[in-house]
Amino acid sequence: MTNLRLSAAFSLGVAALSLLAAAPASAHHLMGFFHLTPSPLSGLLSGLGHPLLGPDHLLFLLALGLVGLQRPTRWVLGLLATGLSASLLGLVLPGLPGAELLVALSLVVVGLVQLGRLPAALLLPAFALHGYVLSEAVLGWEPTSVGFYLLGLLISQGLLLVGSLTLVRRWAAGLSAANLRLAAGVLIGVGASFSWTALVP
Repeated sequence: MTNLRLSAAFSLGVAALSLLAAAPASAHHLMGFFHLTPSPLSGLLSGLGHPLLGPDHLLFLLALGLVGLQRPTRWVLGLLATGLSASLLGLVLPGLPGAELLVALSLVVVGLVQLGRLPAALLLPAFALHGYVLSEAVLGWEPTSVGFYLLGLLISQGLLLVGSLTLVRRWAAGLSAANLRLAAGVLIGVGASFSWTALVP
């Protein structure tokens, strides 16, 4: 019964995040909230807050705990390096067609990996897509502010990933196989919802 309640709470939390997805893209960035001008401090704050304010990014980072049940915490380092490299690529070569849609579909990928239908190696390019899209917010900024933004992203995503691979993984380890499948199904459903939002402005 406890596992069932936990799964229900997880499903409700995911549903709440999916409702937030209807918010404008600018709401994912602290600059839009506080009308900040680019500077090292605002760059750092924006980098720290951006993954938290984008429900697709936040849910993806937390959901990685479900598929990280058998992976060591050092797995975080590979993901962070991949995300940072993709963010740098996004600054040099912005405007990848369909990037937002692919980011939304990354939740479907996590769910299918959890179900054993896709290889876990696909999580690296999925994480890279998130890093790529997160760079869009600072296009045109001067290099120092961009550097502090990337530092904030590293800190924020690193903390979220460590939290996911400890708290979420510990919670998921106590779930039955049926409840884990339910959680994967919820992720797939929310990913499909995010994808629809990306397709229909």
